[in-house]
Amino acid sequence: MVDTEAAASRPHQHDTREAVLFGGVYGSVLACSMVAALTQYGHTSRDSRRYDAAWLLVTALASALAHGYAHFIAERAPHRRWDALRTLADEWPLVAAVLPTAVVLAGAGWGWWPANGVEYPAFALNITILFTLGLVTARWSHRSWLAAITIGVVDAMLGVVVVVANAVIK
Repeated sequence: MVDTEAAASRPHQHDTREAVLFGGVYGSVLACSMVAALTQYGHTSRDSRRYDAAWLLVTALASALAHGYAHFIAERAPHRRWDALRTLADEWPLVAAVLPTAVVLAGAGWGWWPANGVEYPAFALNITILFTLGLVTARWSHRSWLAAITIGVVDAMLGVVVVVANAVIK
């Protein structure tokens, strides 16, 4: 009984795998959504792609801060001095998940590849990241290859839903 009460009074500690999966999926879906929203009106100049990359990073940082803050205040336990910063730092996978998309957008802005149509490789990249996160996380959990591939496909479908919604809305 005492162990149960002690465990209930401690804040939930997220393990690294859980944080990577959650943050990675959240960040990749966020990146897909942002790319869809930012390219909705056909702004495809190099300047607009650099702007898109900056806004993607700002949105990811704001989302990570909001999510970390929500975790912090949701834990109804006494906190030590640096717990708030530790909670915010635990959101790094969300920001890391948007970095590949930010590089794709910024690269188009810097002239590394054409700025027009860069959203399609960005979508493909994020769908691949979602599939990989699902597959790797399932294998970490000792799931069978069939189950891991199925979980990867389900994760990837989150990105596909965003892409299809973007196509329908346009």
